[in-house]
Amino acid sequence: MKRFEPNLLLALSTGLALILVVITTSFYGSAVLLPRNLVLAAACSIGFVLLNPPLMKMMRLKPRPPMIHRDSPGTAAWAGLFPMFVILAAAVPIFWPGHDYGLLIIIAAVWFGVTLESAIKASR
Repeated sequence: MKRFEPNLLLALSTGLALILVVITTSFYGSAVLLPRNLVLAAACSIGFVLLNPPLMKMMRLKPRPPMIHRDSPGTAAWAGLFPMFVILAAAVPIFWPGHDYGLLIIIAAVWFGVTLESAIKASR
């Protein structure tokens, strides 16, 4: 079996954590907002992946390399903070129920978008 790409595993783990955020915010949020939360998470993640490269070209910034490099093993430890923070964000609605957590979903979706963009760059 071929070895898994670490950037892809990072995106997968952050995506699963994003699903956990959507579920906890929908269950412990102010009202039953599962459809809105799903659309918000998908739109922000896909929007980041599609709109970030043209924005970086427009701002004349050089493209970022993938988050995890084989030459630098410390990048894997730093990149591992992304799923950990998204999982911690999923715990917020459990301890403070009854609020609207739309901004929390947007933040977690953008973090997932960053890891997804890194996986796409690493596959090229």
